Amino acid sequence: KHTHTPGTTQSMKKTIGHRGVETTTGETTYKKTTSSALKGAIQLGITHTVGSLSQKAERDVLMQDFVVVESIFFPSEGSNLTPAHHYSDFRFKTYAPIAFRYFRELFGIRPDDYLYSLCNEPLIELSNPGASGSIFYVSSDDEFIIKTVQHKEAEFLQKLLPGYFMNINQNKRTLLPKFYGLYCVQAGGKNIRIVVMNNLLPRIIPMHIKYDLKGSTYKRRASAKERDKAVPTHKDLDFIQDMPDGLLLEADNYNALCKTIQRDCLLLQSFKIMDYSLLMGIHNMDQASRERERGVGNSGDSGGSEGAVTPDQRRPQAQRSLYCTAMESIQGEARGKGALDSEDHMGGIPSRNSKGERLLIYIGIIDILQSYRFIKKLEHSWKALVHDGDTVSVHRPGFYADRFQQFMCNTVFKKIPRKYAYVCVFKLIACCIEIPVVRSLGALIDHIPFLCVQSGRPDLVPRTPPLVENPADCEANLSTSSLGSAGVASTSPPLR
Repeated sequence: KHTHTPGTTQSMKKTIGHRGVETTTGETTYKKTTSSALKGAIQLGITHTVGSLSQKAERDVLMQDFVVVESIFFPSEGSNLTPAHHYSDFRFKTYAPIAFRYFRELFGIRPDDYLYSLCNEPLIELSNPGASGSIFYVSSDDEFIIKTVQHKEAEFLQKLLPGYFMNINQNKRTLLPKFYGLYCVQAGGKNIRIVVMNNLLPRIIPMHIKYDLKGSTYKRRASAKERDKAVPTHKDLDFIQDMPDGLLLEADNYNALCKTIQRDCLLLQSFKIMDYSLLMGIHNMDQASRERERGVGNSGDSGGSEGAVTPDQRRPQAQRSLYCTAMESIQGEARGKGALDSEDHMGGIPSRNSKGERLLIYIGIIDILQSYRFIKKLEHSWKALVHDGDTVSVHRPGFYADRFQQFMCNTVFKKIPRKYAYVCVFKLIACCIEIPVVRSLGALIDHIPFLCVQSGRPDLVPRTPPLVENPADCEANLSTSSLGSAGVASTSPPLR
């Protein structure tokens, strides 16, 4: 029998919470179980639980389904129900299997796709996990993230499930995490709880900059250690400093995004959830083009290929999860009228910065498993004594939600000025007309600064996209330009 005890290492270094590093091999550990053993246990457990679930008849979800916990023992020598393996004995628990099967079906994830993604290829450990003390794995096809969670977080998610069930039935357009499974690996006398979620930042698309935003300014700046990373995760004060003019979105996308944030914040507030963040990755298309011309690849943690992604590099359309890209999350109908636009932009929300560079934004609300418990109230009271209470990140849920929403929709994201929209539409028309004077005028617009009033002060409007050489390309340009025709005549009501 080929067994080893991967969870019994004695000497650790760089421990953050339950996450550590084995000194002899340099391998990550969690509660003294090595990452390789944990990945093996997860894949064996999920293979078994999804397989046994497929034998149960389809039916409606009942209230008692949210509290069911199934357990199976995996001895290293194998049993009648489980295969032999090279790890220490462990037990695998599955929480609310029927409920999570319903969630996966709702997001278009077939059981065989789920198994293929998580169990057919090795899981990839993210080397930039953050300061939470959790371990993050991503499936090799970029679809799923597996994160270790603390006991309180897993407990809170279980309590949240009925409300989560009600919410996603009513509202598939959400930036909240998509939960696909909650499991527990019992190894070496320790419980390691994991949750499977959608992956917000695809590794195959290089992220040129990342932000973790809360709408707070108290100590919300990336540390010197974080800034030394290849692709650091910046915070609120960094964003205000780096992008004082915010990110410019076309009117329809801006309205849809802010409405989605508003609905999500209302739900989080109703559950007394706080201290959540907006995780945002930005892919700069113009910078990627310059890097390709120079033959430079992105070496960060979030990029596995050079430059943009070609369609044949991506997973086949039929197998992708529904409502999971940033664009689908705000547009709602994943296979509806907005699906083409989403695919054209590789799932990102098209935007511009103040320089006029074309950006793709990947966003989602993370860390929602924090309830406003006594310890958090105590933390806020203490911070408020030494600092302005309205700027600290830990705050009562109602205030936290309002401040979060205001920061995102007033400071981070801004609507492209209407005058600039008209100019871009004129350019788009001009490029399709075979009259030299009109085409020359369209080219001239690229070099004229248009002043618009935005947020109460004049801002220099970014340059429009370059002219299309071939008039036949204009129709395609309508969907690939960061400024679609919908941005001109938006009739969406203004956000309060």
